[in-house]
Amino acid sequence: MKIKTGLGYDVHKLEERRKLFLGGIEIPYHKGLLGHSDGDCLIHAIIDALLGAMGDKDIGQIFPDTDPKYKDIRSTELLNRIVSQLDGKNAEILNIDSIILAEEPHLSSYIPRMKEILCPILQIGQEDLGIKAKTNEGLGVIGQGEAIAAWAQVLIKLL
Repeated sequence: MKIKTGLGYDVHKLEERRKLFLGGIEIPYHKGLLGHSDGDCLIHAIIDALLGAMGDKDIGQIFPDTDPKYKDIRSTELLNRIVSQLDGKNAEILNIDSIILAEEPHLSSYIPRMKEILCPILQIGQEDLGIKAKTNEGLGVIGQGEAIAAWAQVLIKLL
């Protein structure tokens, strides 16, 4: 058995007239994340962390924004594909810890629903998925409400 870790990060600009998807759920807000897909930066950070743990390419190389088949695709579908790759490599997720950085909207009340959506996809229990929401204390583009970012760290075991 081999234990491996991976680190992922993603940031997307907020834009009017887009739906806000974070952690696989739609959150009521007057802006959404700009991206080729649905822009779900939490899932994108988790995907990059998983890819890093597997020693694979990053999300932009696996799902390029130049490929029209990924236009407006839900990030939960992309995550399903990566978890299938883990299964194919006899790898199992032990735990994931993550942070979403957003000045607005306030996200803490949405975290339980995010876990309900993500844990079955990730094939882990809710106690093995940490999601924290933090502000950027008014600093930078995140603090000014122009973007949302996420970090994720994963621990996997290869059987």
